[in-house]
Amino acid sequence: MMRATFFALWGLVAASICGAAAIQEDFSTDPLQNGWQIFGDTNLFQWDSTNQNLDVTWDSSQTNSYFYKSLGTILARSDDFSLSFDLQLNDITWSGSAELSVGLFRFSDATNSAFSRTAANTPNLCEFDFFPDNGVGQPAIVATLTDTNVNSSHKKDFYFVYDNQPLDVGIVYHIVLTHTAGQPAISGEVFVNGELYTSLPNVFAGPITDFRMDTVSVTSYGNSGGSLLAHGAVDNFVITVPPPPIQNLSGVLTNSIWQARFTSQSNWLYTLQRSTDFQTWTVVSPATPATGANLFLPDTNPPAGGAFYRVEADRP
Repeated sequence: MMRATFFALWGLVAASICGAAAIQEDFSTDPLQNGWQIFGDTNLFQWDSTNQNLDVTWDSSQTNSYFYKSLGTILARSDDFSLSFDLQLNDITWSGSAELSVGLFRFSDATNSAFSRTAANTPNLCEFDFFPDNGVGQPAIVATLTDTNVNSSHKKDFYFVYDNQPLDVGIVYHIVLTHTAGQPAISGEVFVNGELYTSLPNVFAGPITDFRMDTVSVTSYGNSGGSLLAHGAVDNFVITVPPPPIQNLSGVLTNSIWQARFTSQSNWLYTLQRSTDFQTWTVVSPATPATGANLFLPDTNPPAGGAFYRVEADRP
């Protein structure tokens, strides 16, 4: 189960709703002041304040490194979502099969020491990849989706679409990845100057039962089956995600019982938690499945003198 706490309440006053249906980043200001963070080698990612984009080095000789931001929600197979961004390469050298990547993943998986693109131990992944050499002497542009259970023993649980086309140095490519709710698939399109360059027509349809993803990342993989060193820039991220799992939150008294009231989203579980010191939290309502409509979570035995409350949304 994946868990995220989205809201906190003070007494009977609800905090403002966080999260959004779209995440946008044009790098007009320092992204590290806007929720982005770096995991791994910090030298691989630099904000270019003049060109207002992100300078990136993809270097397979370094450990897995990510320039990342939390989505503020948890994506699953039952969700519609999309990711788009601009990518320009300034130079690239390689040997063997190695990729540069931008995409979505589950942060706790991607930062686990066992996570390895080379070994295909990459559960909960949705990303754009470019392989200058796909292993048989051809370039490959790829959109990849992996199952929750994919690992080095279950490599077939990959779904990907691809085209054997290059990404040329000095050209700005606009990349769009799209997932349709309920589908065990991902689609991708690449544009140049508004014209379709490729729709990634070739399919490897590995089984996708479900997945969980909570983070967007510009990704430099280490030891990825070959050697790759590339410099370039990414810009103009737009990530569309479902509405927040908790909306229209308020606190109400009904027959002298305090309740949290909010609009729920399908495929989530909700609990009401209480604290008197913001240190220790007690569950005061059982995990309640979403109705897709208004949901009420009561505290039937509140302490004297008031308390703090929060609603926690879990993705089973």
